[in-house]
Amino acid sequence: MGALLAGGGANAQELRPFRITGDAIVEPLGGARGDTARGRAIVVDRQKGLCLLCHTGPFPEQRFQGTLAPTLAGAGGRWNEGQLRLRMVDSGKLNPATIMPAYYRTEGLTRVGTAWQNKPVLDAAEIEDVVAFLVTLKEPQ
Repeated sequence: MGALLAGGGANAQELRPFRITGDAIVEPLGGARGDTARGRAIVVDRQKGLCLLCHTGPFPEQRFQGTLAPTLAGAGGRWNEGQLRLRMVDSGKLNPATIMPAYYRTEGLTRVGTAWQNKPVLDAAEIEDVVAFLVTLKEPQ
């Protein structure tokens, strides 16, 4: 069973609709698959993706990686593309108590930084880029 959803809020017209099926968003946001190089760049960018604030992974060039969340090493072996996409879009759909931010939602959020108010942290193409990169991380490091 799936539900057709969008991020909602003031910028809902900017968010592409998506369908959650089980524990995944099977179809890419907007229909296009992402680029792995751009996805890696987003993951390691502490100003854009913010991933390494909580996660660690196979990024030897990055110092001070987080330990609050699972390692990204082996993420593509633990979760498929659709599962990773839902975790990026709104991991609260899987775990309401998660501390991971909803990267593609604009309504119902609390304690939102000024830079992200009324807009998603990442746009649809950036979500797809990160997903494309994460699925390549098959082996734990």
